[in-house]
Amino acid sequence: MTTTHTTSTRKQQWAAGLMLFAAVMLMIAGVLGIFRGIMGIAKDDVFVATNGYVFQYDLTGWGWVNLILGAVAVVVSLGLFATQGWARIAGVVIAGFVIIANFLSLPYAPLWSTLMMAFAGVAIWGMCVAKPDDSASRMDAPTNR
Repeated sequence: MTTTHTTSTRKQQWAAGLMLFAAVMLMIAGVLGIFRGIMGIAKDDVFVATNGYVFQYDLTGWGWVNLILGAVAVVVSLGLFATQGWARIAGVVIAGFVIIANFLSLPYAPLWSTLMMAFAGVAIWGMCVAKPDDSASRMDAPTNR
């Protein structure tokens, strides 16, 4: 009985830790996306034009895309911190969009894009691996033994 209780408690702690980790990673990716969006909207000289790249886009429009994705990622990460059920699904979706957006801008800012894709990928991993179950509620329920 104690082995089951200890194993359930450890699984719950592991799941909670992974969700917290995913929330932090998504928050970092969101804040960096907001900064990247502001740089694009302000037409900063941080981005270098790449000739002959298949995906060409307006820097201001791309800045808005990054700003909106970053803001949504921050909101979703706040939902993950509050352990909201909707935030886990939305977090995987938003992190997927962050990966796609950064893949498209890989030739323009390769190091930054790679870092952002890694943050989003680790956040997806954390949200998908953590499987909080209802074992905590089963432990609290009285047993008739």
